[in-house]
Amino acid sequence: MRAYELIKETFCRKLYILIVHLSWLALYGLFYWLTLPDAGEISGFGRFIFIWGGFFLALALSAGIFGDDISSGRICVLVTKPFWPGELYIYRLLGLSLQAAVHFILAWFVIFILHIIMRKASMNNLGLWLFASWLLFNTCAALSTSLSVVVGRAYNTLLLLVVFVTGFFVISWLMHTTQQQAETGVLFNFIKFACPPFELLNKFACGEYGKYSLTVGRFSLAKSVACVVHSLILTVVYSVVGIVLLSRRQFSRGRD
Repeated sequence: MRAYELIKETFCRKLYILIVHLSWLALYGLFYWLTLPDAGEISGFGRFIFIWGGFFLALALSAGIFGDDISSGRICVLVTKPFWPGELYIYRLLGLSLQAAVHFILAWFVIFILHIIMRKASMNNLGLWLFASWLLFNTCAALSTSLSVVVGRAYNTLLLLVVFVTGFFVISWLMHTTQQQAETGVLFNFIKFACPPFELLNKFACGEYGKYSLTVGRFSLAKSVACVVHSLILTVVYSVVGIVLLSRRQFSRGRD
């Protein structure tokens, strides 16, 4: 019962959450209708869902998920109830993950209906792109939720957006000006494996880890599994950091 109430609170804590879901679904349909050529591949559209749903949806839904309650003093009412404060974190993150799962299932139906009507591209890899988007969503949502414990209001998502946009341009500039490959430098390896796995999940969704290799002579299914496990591990690590921060913070009842 407690878990249900906490997850339900995550779904209903802001009025604009339903508007966000509907807007994102409409945007998927609009992008499919206006930009996808009749004989095009689903990969370009899949990347759009991957970034817009996996990253920007996570930022929109996790904005101020703890920061609003901490700034308003409401957090004291929540954490003084007889349960471990980590439960509040876990169930709120689980609520976000369930929202994303329902969101991407609905996205599949929206695209499937448009595909029946318009017959654009192929639906073969759409499920893989949606699954990769859900994995990315969980990782980004865990990072944003943990950041919300220490950042007031909805500035957690704004900070992440600025960091990722700045980091993208810095990395692009470094890769353009240096001769080394992205896989070799210590910095690039840290970004690749310790930050949200944009590159790895993109390759996973493209099927690069699941295609038959002529040179190796076997399916690289293990790489696909490793990519999924790596994403889940990052989600857990980011969550543990947030749980520790939430458990050790002292809160005030006064409005910030």
